[in-house]
Amino acid sequence: MSAHLIVGLGNPGSEYADTRHNIGFRVVEALADSGAAAWSSDRLADRCEMSYRGRKLVLIKPTTYMNLSGRAVSYHLLALKAPADRLVVITDDIALPFGMLRLRAKGSAGGHNGLKDISATLGHDNFTRLRIGVGADFPAGRQVDYVLGNFSRDEAKDLPAVLAEAVACIQTIVFRGIGEAMTQHNRNVLAPPPPPKSALPPTTAPHTSAPN
Repeated sequence: MSAHLIVGLGNPGSEYADTRHNIGFRVVEALADSGAAAWSSDRLADRCEMSYRGRKLVLIKPTTYMNLSGRAVSYHLLALKAPADRLVVITDDIALPFGMLRLRAKGSAGGHNGLKDISATLGHDNFTRLRIGVGADFPAGRQVDYVLGNFSRDEAKDLPAVLAEAVACIQTIVFRGIGEAMTQHNRNVLAPPPPPKSALPPTTAPHTSAPN
């Protein structure tokens, strides 16, 4: 069985480390921590290997900058001799509220330059992508400043829960498949759980009046 290639999208350099655009990097870093995996520099990316329940995972953080992510993804997918259905790409999404996870087996880039470059380089968009909502609380024309800005203080407090859910989502993909992962993890991590369904009232026999 071939390895899974897990790609976190972001920009290299300490100045980008805590930005919204780098949440893909943050997820694969958290995943690597869960498996005590060590990062090393490789061609076009930082790379590490780990296993999860007997499955091999190769994690990369492209060092090509976001808009040229396709070069790193194509190279490492080919190096692994892995089919496209073993590729999982994790990225930010301003179209989703902060804390929302949306997993899809394929689809359009949705305006995301990193996904667009990967699709163009691979020649198709038939790869799994996990989009993580970062919200869109910015005035018109300030999208770049927003995604390249740091999370707010309140968001930073909630970020560990979002990262933990994203890690759990990837683990589910690897061990149980994307269908199960979509069922379990396509949700807003920070939304309150739905109230439990109330128990149905007990059935009673119809009331009849005693004769006079």
